[in-house]
Amino acid sequence: MLHYAVVFFVIALIAALFGFGGIAASAVSIGKILFIVFAILAVASFLFGLIKKS
Repeated sequence: MLHYAVVFFVIALIAALFGFGGIAASAVSIGKILFIVFAILAVASFLFGLIKKS
């Protein structure tokens, strides 16, 4: 999932470079959402792993 977030950020950078503001803004918002979901899942996985070991 982190890979897809980085891909959308790269797409946003390329779109902004060529002047496509709307596409860049939507790619950035999708990338942010994917990164937040990745971060939440990573923290949850870490916490469940700690609980399971105990």
